[in-house]
Amino acid sequence: MCDQLGQVRQALEAVALSLDPAALSPSVAERALADVTAIEHMAHTAKARLAARVAEGASWKRSGARSPAEHIAKSTGTSVGAVLDDLKLVEKLSSLPAVDAAARSGELSRQQAAAVASAASVAPEHQERLLGEAKRLPLRELQAECGRTRAAHVDREAMRRKHHAERSFRTWTDAEGKGHLHAQGPAEDIAVMAANVQRRRDRLFREAKREHRDEPACAYGFDALKAMLCGDPSDGGGAVGAKVIVRVDLDSLLRGYPAEDETCEVAGVPVAVSAVEDICASGSVFLTGVITKAQRLVGVVHLRRRPTAAQQTGLEWLFPTCAAEGCGQSARLQRDHRIDWAKTKVTVFDLLDLLCPFHHHLKTAKNWALVEGRGKRAFVAPDDPSHPQHSRPLRT
Repeated sequence: MCDQLGQVRQALEAVALSLDPAALSPSVAERALADVTAIEHMAHTAKARLAARVAEGASWKRSGARSPAEHIAKSTGTSVGAVLDDLKLVEKLSSLPAVDAAARSGELSRQQAAAVASAASVAPEHQERLLGEAKRLPLRELQAECGRTRAAHVDREAMRRKHHAERSFRTWTDAEGKGHLHAQGPAEDIAVMAANVQRRRDRLFREAKREHRDEPACAYGFDALKAMLCGDPSDGGGAVGAKVIVRVDLDSLLRGYPAEDETCEVAGVPVAVSAVEDICASGSVFLTGVITKAQRLVGVVHLRRRPTAAQQTGLEWLFPTCAAEGCGQSARLQRDHRIDWAKTKVTVFDLLDLLCPFHHHLKTAKNWALVEGRGKRAFVAPDDPSHPQHSRPLRT
């Protein structure tokens, strides 16, 4: 089997390297697109099934991951959420032979397979009908139809409780540096949120029309959500208690733009100097600034266990996520003294890190450790040659 997969990979690589769409007629390109799409669908189903098998093993424990999904996500270059979705899909397909066959043969995209499997898992007698709808309906309409089918065969109150328990809010930054946020929860709660955003969006739209400005409705939706969460100066109020850390070189702030090697960041994400100026002017958040020439954080030391306010700010800027390489957790980060404070009796900025509870426990209870250095770096087991205990004597 592995030999066959290797041969298929080599054949696909040869096709991909030699492919010149410009040399094809539109009709031939359309047929080729259909073949490549089917290959993509088949490959994704095979990948999900292989991931499910890997999740049954113990390699994730040896890698220091907190779960099989985290281990697989790191090795495949995807997100933990995407891996969990794949594992759930494979579990559903195991009891849905018709849907499983369609997914394996490339007839269903990842989104189509997830929608059909979600509905068919509670109403298996509808497998064939939903597979037919998948061939006929656009994705969004198929998802709506699958949603109606599922809702007709489940306890609505139990489903609402489940969705409430699984509610979440997360943010991330893509490769372009653009920020994203995603919220999920009970549909009625999302509907109320959306209604409030749309109400304010419509007001912003009318104001823009009077000023002869014309932008997409989704842009005004973003402005409306921002005003609701961050405060609208025109309303005479704003949100409080949200801590935003800005780091900017003094020369950049005075000049209006960063030069080479200068820093201008908000919450660890590079931004324009004007973004910092707008935040400072808004008065809607609790702002903490780190200005390079104003205070040198490295080397700041005091004789208590808890870091000073300046040290804590520096840590939060340096570690927007867990210091362990490959861990993206940003919530509930815990301060960690590389050398136990009970032994040193000093708190030195250079000897502090922020770790998530999982990695902090591994360090405290299992003697795992970050390798020497600063910022985000590898988190290794005690027997790893790069573990700090092999490069310097332990303090006693």
